Amino acid sequence: MKNKIKVAELFAGVGGFRIGLEGYNGNSASSEYTEKIDTIFEVIWSNQFEPSTPKKQHASEVYENKFKKGEHSNVDLFEVLTNNFDTIPDHELLVGGFPCQDYSVATTLRNSKGLEGKKGMLWFYIREILERKGKNKPKYIFLENVDRLLISPSRDKGRDFAVILSNLNSLGYAVEWRVINAAEYGMPQRRKRVFILAYFKGTDIYNEIETSFNYPEGWITSSGIISRAFPVNKPNELFPTRPFNLPSEEELSYKNFNEKNIRIFENTGIMLNGKVFTLKTYPEEFKGKSTVLQDIIIDENEIGEEFFIENIDKWIELKGKKNTLKTNKDNISYRYSEGKMAFPDPLDKASRTIITGEGGKSPSRFKHVIKQSDGRYRRLTPIELERLNMFPKNHTKLEGITDTKRAFFMGNALVIGVVEKIGKELAKRIENNPKI
Repeated sequence: MKNKIKVAELFAGVGGFRIGLEGYNGNSASSEYTEKIDTIFEVIWSNQFEPSTPKKQHASEVYENKFKKGEHSNVDLFEVLTNNFDTIPDHELLVGGFPCQDYSVATTLRNSKGLEGKKGMLWFYIREILERKGKNKPKYIFLENVDRLLISPSRDKGRDFAVILSNLNSLGYAVEWRVINAAEYGMPQRRKRVFILAYFKGTDIYNEIETSFNYPEGWITSSGIISRAFPVNKPNELFPTRPFNLPSEEELSYKNFNEKNIRIFENTGIMLNGKVFTLKTYPEEFKGKSTVLQDIIIDENEIGEEFFIENIDKWIELKGKKNTLKTNKDNISYRYSEGKMAFPDPLDKASRTIITGEGGKSPSRFKHVIKQSDGRYRRLTPIELERLNMFPKNHTKLEGITDTKRAFFMGNALVIGVVEKIGKELAKRIENNPKI
């Protein structure tokens, strides 16, 4: 029997990370839950708490309904850290998609609050867990966030990510990261996210990185765990940005990180002992079968009338091109422009990114609209939204949970297939080096 890697899942939502690592009912997301998953991961503790709705914890209810093993906490993580830290069991892998609203593309970069926002501050909860675990801190960390994290905040681009890397460095971790667009590897949604892996000093993976650090581009493009899961093109010559040393945590707290305010962190990189190498990579051409929007659409006879659109002209107007003169609160005029969005959404391509406002009947620029074979226009159903993130059918269906709330869950979720592929590569490396 394989040694199990004990996992703690933070900001668990409705369990995307867990399904990616463990599978669901023993089956794999990438097989559409028809084939068994061979896994060494076991979630022993999870936490999900939504502070904006303290009296009704919808995501936690779904999580607890679907996963019966392991201990689940539906307590504000601040409360756990303050009064019940000993309820967090020791674990070998810490995972989580720490909430990203303060970095989200749903707001402008200028208005993004990054680590200073309420959601961004949750990074420091992760840091505190790592720090307080002391000698028992997890050997591996696997995190996800929006790619804007790499360029936040607008006035000091990259500072937030520099803080995260500096924190992990001071705690004894080597780090690799990569921005992955799931659709570029055959998955059904054009969802671009940064995935971060960290390895504690003394682990075999850490030692591998240390040994190969005289040629970090090799780890980034071929031998690293993320590059094995999601191959990139290997050009004849590589041009990494100038390697640099991270400022200390203290320096980052009182001075600018990026005086020229230019992009510092590319979409791929590695950090060891405070030294950063970062490189822009491009995905290798995907040669398998790509899943497109048409593939996840359910039978037209199963669609409820509430999903069909009546006032189609308003939807067309919102999705159209805009170029108008506006005046701000200081009575200063400016030109507001938006490009035209595809209408209806093309069925022969991967879908656009799902956002949290996907549900509900009200007309919207950002909600998906498809045209049926009978010529009628409609919104996507909760099942279809789940499929775009590679969740099992009706994973979020539960008494008392509205379709709008189910859509909200999917706007906050991740594409499970990405986690599954990275998890498999991490497991291979751990099993080849069984000192865990």
